[in-house]
Amino acid sequence: MIIGVDEAGRGPLAGPVVAAAVLLCKPRPAGLGDSKVLTRAKRAGLEEAIKRRCAWGVGVVEVEEIDRLNIFGATMLAMTIAVEAVCAKIGCDPAEVLVDGNLTPAGRRPEWRWPARAIVKGDAKEPCISAASIIAKEHRDRMMRDAAAIHPQYGWERNAGYGTAEHMEALRRYGPTPLHRRSFAPVAQLELNV
Repeated sequence: MIIGVDEAGRGPLAGPVVAAAVLLCKPRPAGLGDSKVLTRAKRAGLEEAIKRRCAWGVGVVEVEEIDRLNIFGATMLAMTIAVEAVCAKIGCDPAEVLVDGNLTPAGRRPEWRWPARAIVKGDAKEPCISAASIIAKEHRDRMMRDAAAIHPQYGWERNAGYGTAEHMEALRRYGPTPLHRRSFAPVAQLELNV
């Protein structure tokens, strides 16, 4: 039993970081791939298939924790929460956890108890990580679309909180919201100049 883990939202100036963990079913959903290269419609269809047929979990770490821990620590926490959710669903621990990137939460989070292996570009190489990347991206994008309804001037339904020209202009004009990461340089510098 191998669980794949990936995150969405390390780089944006606003919103949570979200990690997902997936234990694939057999047969696994067809068409899995890196969520960043799939169309929105394809991701949505795969998300539905993964959630219906496989064991999955999501970890969400909000802005306050990102600012307290830093984005790396918050990402490691989100991954830990996601894997724990899958273990709770299946009632046991996996043989191994495959993590997209070059580092894992092993030794970085006290709650992490599973053998783990980091795989650079794992979301394009390992189907279980691909599935996790799809769940994480779709979950976070939905959260940012919901946040855009409350803060429409930032364009989060289009930029998901990333520092696009549109977002930066709105940040200069309207200032940061409670969903902006104060520990991120563009937001922190803006607050210093006010």
